[in-house]
Amino acid sequence: MNKSLLNKSILVLMGGESSEREVSLLSGKNVLNSLVELGFKVKSLDCSGNFIPKLRNIDPDICFNALHGKGGEDGKIQGLLESEGIPYTHSGVYSSSSAMNKAFSKELFKKNNIKTPSYKIIKINELRKIKYKNPFVIKPINEGSSKGVYVILNESGMNNLIDIQNTWVYGDKVLIEDYIKGKEITCSVNGNQVTEVMEIFTNTDFYDYEAKYTNGASEHIIPAKIPSSISKLVQEISLKAHKIFKCKGVTRSDFRFDENFGSDGLFILEINTQPGMTSTSLVPELFSRIGFSFNDLVISLLEDASCNR
Repeated sequence: MNKSLLNKSILVLMGGESSEREVSLLSGKNVLNSLVELGFKVKSLDCSGNFIPKLRNIDPDICFNALHGKGGEDGKIQGLLESEGIPYTHSGVYSSSSAMNKAFSKELFKKNNIKTPSYKIIKINELRKIKYKNPFVIKPINEGSSKGVYVILNESGMNNLIDIQNTWVYGDKVLIEDYIKGKEITCSVNGNQVTEVMEIFTNTDFYDYEAKYTNGASEHIIPAKIPSSISKLVQEISLKAHKIFKCKGVTRSDFRFDENFGSDGLFILEINTQPGMTSTSLVPELFSRIGFSFNDLVISLLEDASCNR
C-alpha cells in the first residue's frame, strides 16, 4: 500500500434510498470496519435525504462508494462526486449508467458479439396479456440484487402475472427475457485481474435476493464444475465486458450455462459495477481464492480512486 494513502481522509458512502439500501448498509459497514482496522482516517455517510451539505462539510479526500441500486450505481452519485471534485472508487458515470440499464447493456453485449438471452421491453400494464411459449424471466430495467425478478417456468406460473403487475413498483416498463436453464456462473474483474469462475447452487430457480444475502442459502463452488474451456471463455468475456463498458475498479459478470450446448449454451446476464461487499458477497470470496484478503481488495479500490472514471 502507498503510505501516503493512509494520510487521506476517507468517506464511505452507504445506505441511500434505493430498494438495495439494507444491502448497501451491510457493504458499507464491512468496508468501514476494514478501513478502521487498516488505520485510515475514515467516516461514513448515509446518502439519504439531503445529504449533499453533509458531504461538502466533511470534504473527504476520497469517497469509497458502497452504494447499490438507484442513485448509487446508475451514474448519479458518480456525477455528483465529479462535479464536487472528489475522487471516488469503482466505475464512472458512463459505465455505471450503462450497466445499470439492462436493456442498454444487452444491446451493448449484442453489438460486441457477446451472447445474452433474447428479450423484449413491454409496458407493465401489458404483462397480464403475455402468452406463454417458453420459460421466461421478468425483470425491472434498472434494479439490482435480483429485486423484482420473477421466473415463469410453465403455464401455471402465468397465474401469477396479474399479482406481479398489480404489485409492481419498479417503473412503467418491464424486461421480458428468455429463461436459460442450467448453471449459475459468475466471475469478477479488478482492473485487468480476473478471478477464477464460481458456480452457485441454490434451492430456487435462480440466485434471488434471499439466496444472495442469507447465510447458508446458497453454495459456492470455486472453481466451477464446468469444462476448462468454458471457464476460460467466462473469464475472457468478463474482462471483455469490463473493458467494453469502460469500467474501473471491480466488477462482477453473471452468466447462465446450459452444458447440453457447450459454448453455445453460455449466456451473459449482466455486469455489476457495484458488486456487494457484505459477509456473504461473491466478489470478496472470489478474490480471496487468488490471494486477496478483504483488506487488500479495499486498498486496491482506494488506490484506483479518481475523478476521471
